[in-house]
Amino acid sequence: MPKINVLPKSIAELIAAGEVVERPASIVKEAIENSIDAGATHITVEIQRGGITYIRITDNGCGISGVDVPKAFLRHATSKIEKAVDLDSIMTLGFRGEALAATSAVSRVELFTKTYDEELGTHYKIEGGEEVLYEEVGCPDGTTLIVRDLFYNTPARMKFLKKDVTEGTTVAAVVERQALSHPEIAFKLIRDGKQTLSTSGDGKLASAAYSVLGREISNTLIPVNLTLDGVTVTGLVCKPVSCRASRAYQFTFLNGRYVQSGTVTAASEQAYKNSAMVGKFPVFILCVSVPFETVDVNVHPAKTQVRFSDEKRVFTAVYNAVKNAILSGDTRPEITITPQKKNTFLHMTADEYRQTAVNLPTQQTNKQTATTVKQEPIKPKTEPTRLKSDNTPFFLRDEFKPNIPVKKVEVDIIKEEPVKEILKEEPVKQEVKQEEKEYSPKEEIKLIGEAFNTFIAVQKGESIFLIDKHAAHERILFNNLKATHKIETQTLLIPISVKLIGDEYSAVVNNLSLLAEYGFEVEDFGNESVMVRAIPAMLSKDDVESVIVEAAESLAKMGKVDLERIDDILHTVACKAAIKAGYITSDTEKLNLAIKVLSDNDIMYCPHGRPVAFEIKKYNLEKYFGRIQ
Repeated sequence: MPKINVLPKSIAELIAAGEVVERPASIVKEAIENSIDAGATHITVEIQRGGITYIRITDNGCGISGVDVPKAFLRHATSKIEKAVDLDSIMTLGFRGEALAATSAVSRVELFTKTYDEELGTHYKIEGGEEVLYEEVGCPDGTTLIVRDLFYNTPARMKFLKKDVTEGTTVAAVVERQALSHPEIAFKLIRDGKQTLSTSGDGKLASAAYSVLGREISNTLIPVNLTLDGVTVTGLVCKPVSCRASRAYQFTFLNGRYVQSGTVTAASEQAYKNSAMVGKFPVFILCVSVPFETVDVNVHPAKTQVRFSDEKRVFTAVYNAVKNAILSGDTRPEITITPQKKNTFLHMTADEYRQTAVNLPTQQTNKQTATTVKQEPIKPKTEPTRLKSDNTPFFLRDEFKPNIPVKKVEVDIIKEEPVKEILKEEPVKQEVKQEEKEYSPKEEIKLIGEAFNTFIAVQKGESIFLIDKHAAHERILFNNLKATHKIETQTLLIPISVKLIGDEYSAVVNNLSLLAEYGFEVEDFGNESVMVRAIPAMLSKDDVESVIVEAAESLAKMGKVDLERIDDILHTVACKAAIKAGYITSDTEKLNLAIKVLSDNDIMYCPHGRPVAFEIKKYNLEKYFGRIQ
């Protein structure tokens, strides 16, 4: 039998440190919690190289008495627990007394601290758990903790750290969570000399949410406030239409502590059922307060997992709080349509247009001789080009043109040579000419009209088809993007800065080359922001922020292979570039889009899974109207 040995103090402390200090963010979390418990109203966190080489946390809290400073670095040294019964009613964030001991065991630590009633403060240095310096100095009230060279004495653990930007983003996430859970405290975060976060500390959760989440998300949030059966739930939740593609924007705080609670998450998402699109997740910042004796926060060393003595009571309170907020604070989304500008050319006859062209100023071919050349009027072969906007007709795009060898056009009916039935489970007859597909529907397709500038109605054979033109166009664009090897780009006249958060910022920064392959020129702008300088030509600059945010959400999803990430990016681009509900399209555009949809079985669903077209058979209409029994 192997001999049992008692480990030396140095090794035991390194093992204990491994339970608490996994990465720079672990140190920042523990130190901030101690600052909050010390009554600080201002907390500043500064890191370099993601916190691997340098961390400094400064607060204006009560400080530590000079005689107690060495004790603070001993294992299980705490001012918050004296008796076993105290564990049943813990009201502070840090309480086990391992933060400073664990940190000093694997780094070089320097501490400056002073209480309100002391004339001089204390300067203390400890490296690898061994005291180096202990002296009195002049310093402000509060505490400043400096941590250098993390894992300098345990190099084997360095290999488990991520890139500097990833570690820094994890630290930023810790600070952001603390800022949301304590809006009454002014937080600042400085990364490599740049201030990336600053909250006002005015006590308003909405203010903290604006600083942490940015304008786009914070403007969609509605307040939550309910007390039920001893459980109080406050905070902010988003409107159903603003749900996101991931759970990255979900924050749960229990009695002021950030936690991960499946009970709270499940209750919140259940409240959105039948209101939010399938596959989307709500944004929420929920502060849950329960009696301290009804929850166990000492389940995990990081204290992010908790147990409730009555899970059902918490679930019911959270569900009702969120549901009531949605019912009372949500509003029906509207489409804003600006007054239509008059386009003179759209109302001209062909003769009027030709006469106008004759009277236009002639062009100068040589400015030096001022010689002018009078151009002959050219009869337009197609309709005048019309710009894309919320209220003007949408110009006939190439992807709308089905490349059909049209034999004869009569009003709005296109007659073609008969081929195999398109809508059956049979292959579509295709001829490849100059690498373009030709679509030939068997029956004539007749345009009936359009409802709400969104749903195209056509008649084909013995059926009527209702086509969602946005969903159809989105699928066509998506297919084209997947088939092309080079996406045309447009350079923005004025680059656009986009605010991201946490892992999504890291995901974008680490995938700049991938985004470049699909038409996005993006660079790291610091402050958890990126600068967008070029976008795919099909996108509008008004869509830049939302496209980058959605792409970031997709890139940040764990477990996704590159192909899925690429598809998600193409989904986003296609969705934003497709015609929107309310856009005006010409009859020719409607008809050509319908022909392409009904001639290609690959255009049955939009990239998000919504159907592109519904069929209504003549038989069913006759039956509904009582024409047949």
